[in-house]
Amino acid sequence: MEKRNRSKEVVEELLRKAGVEINRGNPWDIRVKDERLYGRVLAQGSLGLGEAYMDGWWDAERLDQFIERVLSAGLAEEVRKDLKTAAKIAAAALLNRQTKRRAFIVGEEHYDLGNDLYEAMLDRRLVYTCAYWKHATNLDEAQEAKLDLVCKKLKLAPGMRVLDIGCGWGSFAKYAAETYGVSVVGITVSKEQAVLAQENCKGLPVEIRLQDYRDVKEQFDAIVSLGMFEHVGHRNYREYFRVASECLHEKGLFLLHTIGDIHSSVHGEPWTEKYIFPNGMLPSIGQIGRAIEGYFVMEDLHNFGADYDKTLMAWYANFERQWPELKERYDERFFRMWKYYLLSFAGSFRARNVQLWQIVLSKKGVPGGYESIR
Repeated sequence: MEKRNRSKEVVEELLRKAGVEINRGNPWDIRVKDERLYGRVLAQGSLGLGEAYMDGWWDAERLDQFIERVLSAGLAEEVRKDLKTAAKIAAAALLNRQTKRRAFIVGEEHYDLGNDLYEAMLDRRLVYTCAYWKHATNLDEAQEAKLDLVCKKLKLAPGMRVLDIGCGWGSFAKYAAETYGVSVVGITVSKEQAVLAQENCKGLPVEIRLQDYRDVKEQFDAIVSLGMFEHVGHRNYREYFRVASECLHEKGLFLLHTIGDIHSSVHGEPWTEKYIFPNGMLPSIGQIGRAIEGYFVMEDLHNFGADYDKTLMAWYANFERQWPELKERYDERFFRMWKYYLLSFAGSFRARNVQLWQIVLSKKGVPGGYESIR
């Protein structure tokens, strides 16, 4: 009992630094339903916090605001990690957890969950990456604006052949083929995505393949990768850009769209890696810079990470609204897991702890300079 109380005192003191109280009335305050929460969080950090939420040990009226406050106050750095997590982090620095053999795990465990889930949550084009809200008033408009922004940044023109690394359900391939008159080869590690992408792009000059990026050996006029680089892993960054460089024509452009961390790391966030994106991790600008050296010139870097907050909140609103239909297939624990995923990510982007970058790369530099497009 005494140990549990000391844990509670420590957690209460930490939360006060973020303006968060326990069992009070602010929407960002937490309601504790199981006193074991305090020791679990101090022992396991973010993994324990997320798992305790899934187990129903605590709740918050506005989970996104709670996470935003915790991260803005830097509390994550103050909570120690348990030995198992520390060992996992150490192993990540030494092992390649994103080999070709393991590359399809995230497809099986995340993207193959069920197309019904993603159709309920996403926009009408099924774009599962950050939307661009500059002039948009709803999710459909914001996602179409993002796709068009990408096409313009790549300077697509009729007749060009484009490689889409991590093509999802074919949203970019379909839009680019229909609107800009290009042909697209899209690759994914998800069987469910591949099947639906082929259906969505039927009748268009689009080829969808279930294929790892390391097995592509062809040349393309342009390359795009939207939200796939987070699955590559720090030990494979150089290999990824080598493959992209070899596949890109000398005068072509490569657009990399990726979530990024403000710190260089060799491991993923423990809860997210365990429950949402197996073997995933976020790159830093420093890691990307080192990895492209000798392969690419960085022509343009566009950070619109604040737009991911809006995107995630829109996804959550769709998910919550459609839950009565979805719950016939997914249980209540899945609901809490998915809610925690979407709203904690929204809070993370709002706190600006993580970013969203669109980076335009050329092989030898654009003659006269690249004209940035926003």
